[in-house]
Amino acid sequence: MRELSIIPCGRKKIWDKYPDLGPVPAGNAYTGTLHTLCRKYAEKYTDDWVILSAKHGFLSEDDLVEGQYDVTFGQKSNEIISFAKLREQIKEKGLDQYDNLVVLTGKKYKPVINGTFIDDLPRTYPLTRYKGIGYILQALNQSIKSGEPIHEKK
Repeated sequence: MRELSIIPCGRKKIWDKYPDLGPVPAGNAYTGTLHTLCRKYAEKYTDDWVILSAKHGFLSEDDLVEGQYDVTFGQKSNEIISFAKLREQIKEKGLDQYDNLVVLTGKKYKPVINGTFIDDLPRTYPLTRYKGIGYILQALNQSIKSGEPIHEKK
C-alpha cells in the first residue's frame, strides 16, 4: 500500500528572508512552521510527498520555484492554477498511481483535491478534525515525536 502525502506550501517563503535570491527548489522555498511539520510528518509516515501551491500546482522537492508570490485557493486571482492544469500534473507526475492520499491541509483544499483526483482514489484529511492552527501544530509535533501517525495507515 503506497501512500502519497499532499502538503501545503504556506505563505512564508525563503524570499521573505533573502529577497534577492533567485529560483530555488521547492524543497527549500517554503519555510513556515505548518509546512515544515507537514513535511516531517509526510517523510516519517508516507512513501512520498508533494507540495500543493495555488500558483504552481503539485511540486516535488526538486521542482524550481522562480520567486516570491502570494496567492491561495479561494482567492480571486488570474495567477491561481486551473483544475485542468492540476489534472495534467497528476497524470504527468504519476500522482494517481498511489493507493491512498494523505492530505495534510485544511478544509479549503478539499474541493481542490476532490476536484482534481479521481473519485475512487482513497484519501484522508487528518488535519481537518482539529479546531485551529495551534491544535494542528501540536498534533503534528506530538505525532512526529511519538511515532504514532494521526492518519489511519491503510
